[in-house]
Amino acid sequence: MAQSYLRLGDTGPEVADIRERLHRLGFIDAPGRHVARDFFDEALADSVRAFQQHRGIPVDGIVGPQTFRHIDEARWSLGDRVVLFNPGHLMSGDDILALQQRLVRLGFDCGRPDGVFGVATDAALREFQRNVGVESDGTCGPQTFAALDRLSRTVGEGHLAVPLREQITWDSVRSGVAGKVVVLDPGGADADEKLALVEADILADVCARIEGRLAALGTQVLMTRPAVAELTPEASRAAFANDTGADLVISLHVEHVDLPGANGLATFYFGDPFGGAHSLSGFTAASLMHDEVCARTDITDCHTHPRTWDLLRLTRMPAVWMELGYLSHPRDAARLAAPGFRDAVAEAISSGVVAYFAPQNETD
Repeated sequence: MAQSYLRLGDTGPEVADIRERLHRLGFIDAPGRHVARDFFDEALADSVRAFQQHRGIPVDGIVGPQTFRHIDEARWSLGDRVVLFNPGHLMSGDDILALQQRLVRLGFDCGRPDGVFGVATDAALREFQRNVGVESDGTCGPQTFAALDRLSRTVGEGHLAVPLREQITWDSVRSGVAGKVVVLDPGGADADEKLALVEADILADVCARIEGRLAALGTQVLMTRPAVAELTPEASRAAFANDTGADLVISLHVEHVDLPGANGLATFYFGDPFGGAHSLSGFTAASLMHDEVCARTDITDCHTHPRTWDLLRLTRMPAVWMELGYLSHPRDAARLAAPGFRDAVAEAISSGVVAYFAPQNETD
């Protein structure tokens, strides 16, 4: 299926395919005799929203590339297919997430379990294969599945390996902000089209103020793209951060919704919203920056939350996603238009970054 956008009112075989996939996943009942399978109705939109909420991705009832990819990934269970590292097109799916979780429980370091078969997963799988006497080819097929099942039953459940490894990784960069590489990502184009230019101007200003402060401390600051009113896929922005070998990613956004009461600051980091795997260092960075902004401004505190959005999931380093307010809310819009507020936000985020990289004896 082509990864185009499907939404309420659309028709065609692509809609029927989405309906069938969500039915198999248990998010919608089979349509009755008088329901057109190929029509995107309210029931299908509701099931898409339920699926999006369950997966921790943006909830809009629209099937775009990110939602379709999650729907496709959700159909795989460990053992359904042979999986391996493909540098040109990384395999992803719930089966790969299950593989990563098993490897971690068995003590093999595949990095953060994210459902993407990358370099770290390949190395961990090969190490596991060498240890159990299976051909170390990085291909997870029937023999490897059998060995995983056998050892998983012996070892049982365990959840400490990832947090401990992340703590060690974080400790290794806690040498001060000088010399670190921080990527700023102006989200852009998420607001109503009429407000996209306003949003871009706000983000450009805040990013410039953050860059000035961090650069003065010896930090190398890079931008995923100019702060313009066009949308760039999250995966492309994540790839930029990975290619630069950044130590931290900060993605900034301004929202616009049709809910009059929506307002405030919300911050996100990689993690399962239902309590599964999450990034300890991402949570720490998000909390430090979020708390600094709330302490220095009077913006409503909407707290920090785990999500599996592409930018958070596909970056190999900690990533923080901050929604700085709502242009659709009069009080937030007035704040965002004020240079003093933008400066306070930039100062707060910069202070959070400094605290994140501060040597351990300066923060503990």
